[in-house]
Amino acid sequence: MPFRSSSARLGDHSADRRVILLCAMALLVGTGGAAGAWILLHLIDLVTNLLWFGRLSSAPAEITDALLGPAGFAIPVLGALVIGLMARFGSDKIRGHGIPEAMEIILHGQSRLSPKVAVLKPLSAAISIGSGGPFGAEGPIIMTGGAIGSLFAQCFHLSAAERKTLLVAGAAAGMTAIFGTPLAAVLLAVEVLLFEWKPRSLLPVTAAVLVSLGWRAGWLGTAPLFPAAGVIPAGPWVMPGAAVLGLVIGLTASAMAALLYRIEDAFHRLPLHWMWWPAVGAVFVGLGGLLDPRVLGAGYGNITDLLSGAPAGSAVLALLALKAAIWLIALGSGTSGGVLAPMLIIGGALGWLGGPILPGDGDFWAMIGMAAIMSGGMRAPLTGVLFAAEVTGRFDAMPVMIAGAAAAYGLTVLISPRSILTEKIARRGHHLSQELAVDPLDVIRVEEMMTGEPATLSGARTLAETADFLSGRATHRAYPVVDPDGHLLGLVSRDDALSWRRDEGDPNATLADTLADREQRFVFTDAPCAAAADLMLRSGAWRLPVLSRDTGSVVGIITRHDLLRVRLRRRREETERSASPIWRGAPRVGG
Repeated sequence: MPFRSSSARLGDHSADRRVILLCAMALLVGTGGAAGAWILLHLIDLVTNLLWFGRLSSAPAEITDALLGPAGFAIPVLGALVIGLMARFGSDKIRGHGIPEAMEIILHGQSRLSPKVAVLKPLSAAISIGSGGPFGAEGPIIMTGGAIGSLFAQCFHLSAAERKTLLVAGAAAGMTAIFGTPLAAVLLAVEVLLFEWKPRSLLPVTAAVLVSLGWRAGWLGTAPLFPAAGVIPAGPWVMPGAAVLGLVIGLTASAMAALLYRIEDAFHRLPLHWMWWPAVGAVFVGLGGLLDPRVLGAGYGNITDLLSGAPAGSAVLALLALKAAIWLIALGSGTSGGVLAPMLIIGGALGWLGGPILPGDGDFWAMIGMAAIMSGGMRAPLTGVLFAAEVTGRFDAMPVMIAGAAAAYGLTVLISPRSILTEKIARRGHHLSQELAVDPLDVIRVEEMMTGEPATLSGARTLAETADFLSGRATHRAYPVVDPDGHLLGLVSRDDALSWRRDEGDPNATLADTLADREQRFVFTDAPCAAAADLMLRSGAWRLPVLSRDTGSVVGIITRHDLLRVRLRRRREETERSASPIWRGAPRVGG
């Protein structure tokens, strides 16, 4: 009699040898992500030089060095018009800041991106940022690197989960090439994009990131992008001060997210096709540029100024207000651009402005503000801390960064159900959870949820006797059939009784003979409930006999209802509260 069980090898992790293949593929994807970042940055510089300086060059250029005049208003509008046309007649997936779009494709698009996105996203982002859009390159490169990984994966026979791994590997590689932050890129992959922490995904992403870092070292060197020299203040008020700053920044991040989607709603009410919305938003960008040219473009120089302690308080306040305003309006219009660089400027400015009332100097608190706003705004506290440490080279300030980041994260998750990244996905009807937790089906054993000592039928019964029993006196829908030693012969149900009568089989045939050629499925008592659920889904059987691994005899039966009770059990552990007086002693485990 053929048997099938859930007796696959169990371990702490689900990795198999395919992870080696994925790591090898990720090396190529990492190179592609680094190349995409190199192309994107040079495209931005090319557009900036062409539009603001009238020269054909890809050398680094700052918009603030240009003689603006009326062009400071017209160029952002012109660039936004081009982006609207690209989105309308090319691909509307270039709209937005990249990360929510990547998350949505991972969760609901089988991790498949089109070649159009791989080409049009960096081009549209370069036009947007190069023409003065108040964005950074990180969101577009995440989408572009992800597209490179996805397109490469689609050339091979891979599962959706494996395609996701290579998509995220490309995205993390692109981020590493832009900022030189390998640790933060890996953690961003885990906290924001992968929705899991498994060797199958973590190892290939790490491989891609390290390859990208190697390419970046030969291209830009290994120095931090925004080196900071602020002195860590001494005294007992540093950590509380960081926590208070984190709360202020967390409140600001939540307010900005809410305001962004109110602005987006306002654009939806305009009597214009969405193709024209970026140009409308760019009108405000142009006005902001006339008031303060520093708000145009990515503004990485502003971050350097905040971390050096050089700017005046009034200049920082003006930068904060104008940058936040035009960034939210432009982003709400649906143009192409990223969120990270503007958030770093806003968080850094808030931290710098807190310097006079906090111990230490403003440049140090600007660094803490950067970590806090990434943590609260993106709901990625580990990423926020490590990113700020890597991009500034200040790993010694991480304890203070953690205080600020944790406070910002804690406040935002309490007062806002969605982040600036996930609200867009939710508005499209897709719910997601950013909480990584162990599936209770993976850790609760079958013997904990099964019905023990089940009623069984002897294999010596005839079909006629069994059909009469199942049609009349039976109290269960199915019964395990056993031999004289209690070993499993199969499982029969009321449906079997109807089938026997309909097919008019030999009524004197025994159950043992009838079940001899039927494939029987079972689970062992020590198997996780997930194994039983998988076997049920593959076979279509909603109840399984449970066998003792030592004796091989039937000791229980587990049903789909029992598996649903696993979730109920975990829900009760999360919500039911009770006191356990310590004098009663600790409960026994596994006994």
